[in-house]
Amino acid sequence: MKPGDTVLIYVSQQKVGDNLLPSAVTGAFEVVSEPYEERTKVFVAPEQMGDEVFPYRIKLKPITVFDPPVEFKPLIPKLKFITNKTMWTGHIRQAMRVIPEEDYLTILKAAKS
Repeated sequence: MKPGDTVLIYVSQQKVGDNLLPSAVTGAFEVVSEPYEERTKVFVAPEQMGDEVFPYRIKLKPITVFDPPVEFKPLIPKLKFITNKTMWTGHIRQAMRVIPEEDYLTILKAAKS
């Protein structure tokens, strides 16, 4: 990634107390820094990752924060980058993934609905 790129933030399904929160896209952000390494702990890592601090970072500027977040599963049939609609999680298990402009616009449109 480089300054000027746009990223969407995807959050996987989570259980919070008795509630199951669906996987969702929470917003669009502009990259405003070159990648850098920083070892200050920013958040608590998922239990299975131990003491990971996620040291490779970029600075972001919000373009739009989706309120409410856009639930991801209803988008799957419309997204071109997800070619296997039944085994879709493999398409997003990477730390970062380039998606077509058309898919980006589909997600933005869903956020405005």
